[in-house]
Amino acid sequence: MPKAKMPVAVLIALTAGPALAIGMTLWVVNDMVPACVVTEAQRLTAPDGEYDLVTFSRACGETPPNIQAALVPPGEAVPFDAASFVSVAEATELTPRWTAEGQIEITLPETGEVLRQDEAVAGITIDYR
Repeated sequence: MPKAKMPVAVLIALTAGPALAIGMTLWVVNDMVPACVVTEAQRLTAPDGEYDLVTFSRACGETPPNIQAALVPPGEAVPFDAASFVSVAEATELTPRWTAEGQIEITLPETGEVLRQDEAVAGITIDYR
């Protein structure tokens, strides 16, 4: 019994159609998700040069004003999905500094809701004032 061959046009339709549908779906979903914008406020390099302590705000669509702090490799931009170790729901300033012992000291604002306040990051103790 001879095997039936699939016409090239049918083969193209069966492969290109789903690929086009998936591509269009991803495009529409990506357009619906707001892009995040990270605005750096301050950058301080650690005494040993291993990290940069960066304070920044992150805006993703209708995100309320905020200020955050994270450690990043020296000289690198803060990624939009950076894991912050302190976050305050207010457009204010954090006053960070590296201590002589290589610890982090941060002065939190008197107002604004503190959303996150870790005691340590990457093995470095954080002292809040």
